[in-house]
Amino acid sequence: MAVLKVIEIMANSTVSWEDATKNAVNHAGKSIKGIKSAFVQSQSVVVDNNQVSQFRVNVKITFEVKD
Repeated sequence: MAVLKVIEIMANSTVSWEDATKNAVNHAGKSIKGIKSAFVQSQSVVVDNNQVSQFRVNVKITFEVKD
């Protein structure tokens, strides 16, 4: 039986929400092994001078807990 754990992290990008999601998974992968999935819970942007300057995501990352 596999035991899975879910953590929630926030990440951003100046390019896109997709890039912000990739940044979240890549950063989490530096310290977490066995990532199984990522669920984008919410998306938002930062606006400066009427222009979108950052894309932000709140991501739930699921990974397997090893014995």
